[in-house]
Amino acid sequence: MSLENLKYLKRIPLFYGLADEQLLEISSVLLERSYHKGRFIFMEGEPGEAIYILKSGLIKLTKRLEDGREHILHFVNAGEIFAEVVLFDGGTYPATSEVQEDSVVGVLRNQDIERLISKNPVMAVEMLRIMSRRLRTAQEKVMNLALHDTTRRLAFALIKMAEDHGIKKSKGIFINMSLTNQELANLTGSSRETVNRMLNGFKRSGAIDVERQQIVVLDKAKLEDLLR
Repeated sequence: MSLENLKYLKRIPLFYGLADEQLLEISSVLLERSYHKGRFIFMEGEPGEAIYILKSGLIKLTKRLEDGREHILHFVNAGEIFAEVVLFDGGTYPATSEVQEDSVVGVLRNQDIERLISKNPVMAVEMLRIMSRRLRTAQEKVMNLALHDTTRRLAFALIKMAEDHGIKKSKGIFINMSLTNQELANLTGSSRETVNRMLNGFKRSGAIDVERQQIVVLDKAKLEDLLR
């Protein structure tokens, strides 16, 4: 295993605390694949045969609603594990993964990760932590969709993206993603027209700005005030 791969694996939360020998074993079964923007890694309903680690790029996880609309569940950042739920239930993938930016992905087949976890209790504990955090995030999103109106849902989404994907600059926090108004609508359970109207309202209030299809949070406190 190269020094670069060793450093990369050590930055993955799932592998925190493992010795170099253990990381070498993981590297021997970790497959690496490259995907161009617009490709799909797996589709909802397909057999769940592996979990994934995003090395670089951006992945969108979506679920198809009964009326045919797409609902965005999560944007995966570099270093994150995704599709981990199939490890334990052996079922199908509950969502579709679409490549938003050219990406490099590590693939761990279920039988390999199960063997590694059985030999390394540290990995088992960390996997539980990862799934616990994911569950908490999902619960927050369900509460946001159920209890808030569209304005509050969009404000919540922008705050969350600024925290997860934001780059702080002198002007404000640049959300390092190119999202269409339709994608924001799919994320917040709204319509494109409603999102466009709300974004214009946020801009007039001085809470955000938009530069080259990139949202800039100018005043996070103004967005937070909408949630109270």
